[in-house]
Amino acid sequence: MADSHADDENRREFLYLAAGAVGAVGAASFAWPLIDQMNPAADVLALSSTEVDISRLEPGQAITVKWRGQPVFIRRRTKKEIDEAAAVDIASLRDPETDKARVQKTEWLIVNGSCTHLGCVPGNRVSDKKGDFGGWFCPCHGSHYDTSGRIRKGPAPTNLVVPPYAFLSDTLIKIG
Repeated sequence: MADSHADDENRREFLYLAAGAVGAVGAASFAWPLIDQMNPAADVLALSSTEVDISRLEPGQAITVKWRGQPVFIRRRTKKEIDEAAAVDIASLRDPETDKARVQKTEWLIVNGSCTHLGCVPGNRVSDKKGDFGGWFCPCHGSHYDTSGRIRKGPAPTNLVVPPYAFLSDTLIKIG
């Protein structure tokens, strides 16, 4: 009688364990599609970063690229522009930030091209309206940015934002 009782308990424990395992597999099979659908889609992942070839830019030239649906200004600055940006008295700025803190290589300035006032896109130096400080001018409300993308005049409260970027080589930048 003791053997049959022990066999029943072993069988019962096995059935509990097997039922629990089947239930866990069923729950995981049900939950996986729900969790997986929360991952970003391939088109969103493709927009998360962009690589830009800067080999053709000469000093004084700028390009605008799109990253995450917003413009990004990439400017190869001249020696004069670099010197002007470094010579600014930081205490005179509304949003104090040194030029060295805004660039990885002094020759290259990379900033988000949306005005920090209301999100307009300021004109770059190449345009007729370059502003009072040689950088960018937002004609919508009159914000003036210098050659380092710092706010110098107008209603914009902060400097143009520096996006996360890295130099993959001397001629290739990855933004994002």
